[in-house]
Amino acid sequence: MKLREIVESLGLEVKCCGDRLDREVTGAYASDLLSDVMAKSKAGDVWITLQTHMNIIAVAALNDLAGIILVNGREPEEATLKKAEDEGIVIMVSKEPTFEVAGKLYEMGLRGGHGAG
Repeated sequence: MKLREIVESLGLEVKCCGDRLDREVTGAYASDLLSDVMAKSKAGDVWITLQTHMNIIAVAALNDLAGIILVNGREPEEATLKKAEDEGIVIMVSKEPTFEVAGKLYEMGLRGGHGAG
């Protein structure tokens, strides 16, 4: 599935790199602990978090994540947007909490661990 489908289905607001919405998403990962995301997320995942500081961009780039969904209507810091633009990382915002976003992505067929149980 493409990021564009997620943006449209969940009514997300794209904050950065809207020209990259054709990126393929192969899974999802929800966590607010950066070291956890670095260790457990996989390339192609969309990351659900409430973190807004620029270190999230480094983590997303390191693991080749498809994009980041910020929850609870949180807005990315200016430095985060600048770094995201430099790295080509799509940032999206949802007004909903993590649980709701994760549930909707699950209903759309995305799984954590790329389907591995």
